[in-house]
Amino acid sequence: MATLLYSATASLDGFIAGPGGDMSWLTPHLGTPNPTADRLVSRVTAVLVGARTFGGDDPNRGTDREGAFGGQWSGPVVVLTHRPAAEAPEGVTFAGDLHRAVDLAREAAGDGVVDVLGADVARQLVEARLLDEVLLFFAPVLLGDGVRVLDVPGGTQVLLDRLPGETEHWYRVRY
Repeated sequence: MATLLYSATASLDGFIAGPGGDMSWLTPHLGTPNPTADRLVSRVTAVLVGARTFGGDDPNRGTDREGAFGGQWSGPVVVLTHRPAAEAPEGVTFAGDLHRAVDLAREAAGDGVVDVLGADVARQLVEARLLDEVLLFFAPVLLGDGVRVLDVPGGTQVLLDRLPGETEHWYRVRY
């Protein structure tokens, strides 16, 4: 069964997007060789993404690196949304229910990795106890405001176990 992995690049103060979902802060930090990111991209066989992330800001927009993982990846995408487009782009499936979206993404991924993009989808997966792993990359910047890595009003504790042999910020979720 496919692994559900939430991966994101965050500022040192814990934001994955600036105010209003702005991703332009990330542009100067892209393009640096990263063996962990390269390994991740080679293992991703499907993407599960929230509607805001799917339709949002791409720090590579207008360049030859536009798209998932800087244009290095293509494959099946499942978008969790209550307002699907009338017609889905090629390779994209819309699902209005979290469990249905997870089932579709895992089916599309086979034995690979479903990369989860979007903080709200990650939060829902944690609350449903479905998320398997978390991989965070950190950029040397402080944003001060924006979309947090994980925002759960009232707080929740999510225990993580470091994955042996992986980067220091790749963890297995412990329930």
